Amino acid sequence: MAGLLALGAGVPGSAQASVADGPEADVAYHGRVALSGARLRIWLVPENDGPAALPDATLRVRLSADLADRQRLAEGCARAGSREVVCETGPLPLHGWGRHVALLLELREPAPEVAVRVDTWWNGGATDRNRANNEHVVLALDTGDTYAF
Repeated sequence: MAGLLALGAGVPGSAQASVADGPEADVAYHGRVALSGARLRIWLVPENDGPAALPDATLRVRLSADLADRQRLAEGCARAGSREVVCETGPLPLHGWGRHVALLLELREPAPEVAVRVDTWWNGGATDRNRANNEHVVLALDTGDTYAF
């Protein structure tokens, strides 16, 4: 979990700070979310369009609703607050995919809707000139329907 351990090493609260002589990588996220009662399912996969490979990155998932006190999180993921979870991506090869991340999050109480924000928390100091494809906000309604991003 190198990405998770290195979180405190950079600029607080900002993974987007770049290192002038560091690599350049275009990290993107694609996935789906579904809300049913107090359960929020999130499936996503990180992608790197280059021009350099990354050994690891950390993605952040922020919610508009509080998480239940107890969570069983996927390997490489950790709770980062009452409404946040962070997960390492694993290696992001040039023009390739990172590890698939599947989360089943329990909310403190059922909600009619939850806004899910996905972004990069740490990227190893890489420059990302296209942040539009790695910052998403998805509104999931309590219908059990799947919403893609």
